[in-house]
Amino acid sequence: MQLGQVIANFFAALLLPCILSVVFLLAGEPLWPEDDKARMVILSQPDATASIKAPTHPHLPDSVDIRLVHPRPERS
Repeated sequence: MQLGQVIANFFAALLLPCILSVVFLLAGEPLWPEDDKARMVILSQPDATASIKAPTHPHLPDSVDIRLVHPRPERS
């Protein structure tokens, strides 16, 4: 065999599985039916962040010490 035939046979052997995989990917069907197997569904707990019991506003103090507050910088 010549080198060109070896390379052509290699690419032909590589092309066949690629074409078959694309055909099965586009078809979207498994090779054999799996209807007789049980299907499992996992129900998770609701997310704690979705609870409406928590306050939606930040907790702010009732009073503010004016001596600690800095004046707002002036815009120029």
